[in-house]
Amino acid sequence: MTTITAEQVGDYRIDITNGTHVWRADEPVDLGGDNTGPNPYDYLLGSLAACTTITLTMYAKRKKIPITSLSVSYTFDRVHADDCEKCDDEKTGLIDRVTSEIFIDGDFDEATRKRLMDIAQRCPVHKTLEKGIHFEETVYAG
Repeated sequence: MTTITAEQVGDYRIDITNGTHVWRADEPVDLGGDNTGPNPYDYLLGSLAACTTITLTMYAKRKKIPITSLSVSYTFDRVHADDCEKCDDEKTGLIDRVTSEIFIDGDFDEATRKRLMDIAQRCPVHKTLEKGIHFEETVYAG
């Protein structure tokens, strides 16, 4: 089990730790932050990109697929839905959308390329985000 702790150290500057590593999140200046680190959505997409890249690399090594280069790009935005059955907010008609671009170079055939694209969607973070998360929250106030 992973535990991440975040502590406010400035207006929107947040130091985050897993007990071994420390990193910072912040908001851009136009949203009131100091822009001293990525925003929370950047970290979310970074986690997804890292997991996808690691999953593809592990699969390729296990199957001895010669990948010469691999890069993953994810973009987050909110878009209007065609119908509101999938809306996150029925008042605005918007849904959250993540768009991916995955570039894999190597000496392999079309069937292997299609299999790699299937494997990309099987990274654990992708699967967690896709199926949703159940939150159990406790808030302490002093």
